[in-house]
Amino acid sequence: MTRLSTHVLDVERGVPASGVLISLYRGEQLLAHAKTEADGRIGDVAGGSVEPGIYRLVFDIAAYFATEQRAAPFLQRVSIEFQVNVGDNHCHVPLLLSPYACTSYRGS
Repeated sequence: MTRLSTHVLDVERGVPASGVLISLYRGEQLLAHAKTEADGRIGDVAGGSVEPGIYRLVFDIAAYFATEQRAAPFLQRVSIEFQVNVGDNHCHVPLLLSPYACTSYRGS
C-alpha cells in the first residue's frame, strides 16, 4: 500500500499555498477532499493508503486565489492524473502554481 502526499507552492509570491482545496479521484469516484495546511502540505491525501492504479488530484486554484483576494485570470482548477505502482511506499505529487502557469513533478 502507498501513502499519497502533496505540497502546493505559490511561486508568484514565493510562499506555501495554504488552504488549497484538493480532491482525490480514482476514475470518476471521489475518494477524499482535503485542504493544504499552513506549510502548503497534505501529508496523507487519501486518509490512508492507496492501492496501485490511476488517480487524479484536482486543485481548486480559483478558490485559493479568492481567499487571498487575488484574481484567477486564467487557471481555475488544475487536474493531475498519475499512476501509483506496485511497490511504491510513498507517492508525492507537488504543484507549483501562479495565476498563469503551473507545473508538477514526481516528488520524494
